[in-house]
Amino acid sequence: MADSTHTTTVEDVRKLGLPLGTKVVAGDGLLNRPVAWATVFYPETPIGSKTLQKGEIVLVSAPEMESQSTVSETEILRWAADLQAAAIVLSDNAAPALIAEANAIGMPIMVLPPGSRIRMVEKAVISLLVDRKGQIERRATQIYRQLTQISSRNEGMTELVSAMARLTNKAIVVQDKRLRIIESTVQPQFIGNWDDIEQFLKNVYNLPVEMQDRQRVAEIDNPVLLQSVPTPGLARLVSPIITKNIGRGYLSIVGRDTELDDIDLLVAEHGAAACALEMAKAKAISDTEKRLRGTFLDRLLIGDVSLQEAIRQGERFEHDMTQTHLAIVLAWQGDKKPSNRRLETLVNGVVASQRASALVWQRERENELLVFHATSSDSKETVEGSIKLAKAFTQEVQRQYPGARVAVGVGQAARDITAWRNSHRDAVQALELASRLHTDTPLYIGDLGVYQLILSLSDRDKLLSFCQKTLGALEEYDHRQNADLIKTLEAFFACHGNLSQTADMLIVHRNTLLYRMNRINDIAQIELDRPEIRLALHLALTIRRLLTMN
Repeated sequence: MADSTHTTTVEDVRKLGLPLGTKVVAGDGLLNRPVAWATVFYPETPIGSKTLQKGEIVLVSAPEMESQSTVSETEILRWAADLQAAAIVLSDNAAPALIAEANAIGMPIMVLPPGSRIRMVEKAVISLLVDRKGQIERRATQIYRQLTQISSRNEGMTELVSAMARLTNKAIVVQDKRLRIIESTVQPQFIGNWDDIEQFLKNVYNLPVEMQDRQRVAEIDNPVLLQSVPTPGLARLVSPIITKNIGRGYLSIVGRDTELDDIDLLVAEHGAAACALEMAKAKAISDTEKRLRGTFLDRLLIGDVSLQEAIRQGERFEHDMTQTHLAIVLAWQGDKKPSNRRLETLVNGVVASQRASALVWQRERENELLVFHATSSDSKETVEGSIKLAKAFTQEVQRQYPGARVAVGVGQAARDITAWRNSHRDAVQALELASRLHTDTPLYIGDLGVYQLILSLSDRDKLLSFCQKTLGALEEYDHRQNADLIKTLEAFFACHGNLSQTADMLIVHRNTLLYRMNRINDIAQIELDRPEIRLALHLALTIRRLLTMN
């Protein structure tokens, strides 16, 4: 007899009673039928001698010998359908003709995994019908054992997620601590809404409040929480993935809100534990690789690595050591600052999100984070690409740690590994100047000559006076008219006086730019065509930028 408090369906039996790995081969849309009991049918038994109640699930044993079978599977199917059985469970694979007929008459058919013992299957199904709670506890042990064995066999996160998808028949998503999706499976019925679901899952503010603090997530009472997603009728079970009492990621099971059940709760809880094992292994491997990479780069900076060895090591790190590289060095500024480990995590996140080719290396003794960025061989694009990446680092620092500041220096391009140490030395020099200026604007070594000259001048008042005399009229006009003449001049010099490129940079029509250039001449009472005027304006803009940063 089934529990009076809960109607057990064919799907419940598949999830909680039948062996893990049982497959539905027919009638997939009919698994909500109620199950009254379970009975074993032996093909050696004449079909007329066997009675069957409505709603029973028929467990068909494999014949001892093929010649002893007196009843075909097709006859069993028709007999079960006539007596309104709930479903049929086969010990062997079903023939295509049997599957086709089962679908035609509306009879669910499931196939047990090889090696299943039919009497043990019957015992588990009846146990579910009479003692649901006890069977759920036994199932939890089976699920945990199966998932952890996948990890112990080194089958990887992909197989782990696939197993959870088979157990639940729902979408599975595993995310890391930055909510990047590591692995996922999507059910066909969710494909149309999946982009919206993914965007929802990637937003940290959409996590349950209890799970947003990675440092305290191990303290929450309920390890699995139910949460609605934006698509009507859908929800997710979400569980933190915890190692060493720190949240390392999240496991989500996404399905229809009316279909998330006990088995899904078990898979979410034990699946998160199995994912934690997998992540711990991956982190151990990553830490080992990081130490090896650090030792290698230390040797490279002292000139103790040949090109051939560098190429071999680069292949191990999946990094092309023959490309042109620039060194980017970062260090926290001020007294109140996060740890260097957090800076490393942040930088790795930016590198991954931008798909940049870079080696990231925390140099603890030097209290710096070093990034060797591989970029285009074109000299202009090489520098611009690395400066753009450096700016992305500072922007992410401002987003994640609004009260903290980081100094960033960018070195010259290194065409081969023998020049990496020079690029690093230049980046450190630029970093030191950025620290002196208390700026989080990345400084490129190639731009520092004029800064160093200006910094050597001790009379700040004279520098301010020079800026006021050269740019004062333009600044006053910009302030009064809400204009962009100073910005126009900066773009003009950034484009080396090329009017077409300047107009493109400012996103204005060429005629608009010409009008502005004429206004600059008129307001400042200068002639931009004269070389000495251009030099004075360019120098004044540089001093203005330097004094603003300092």
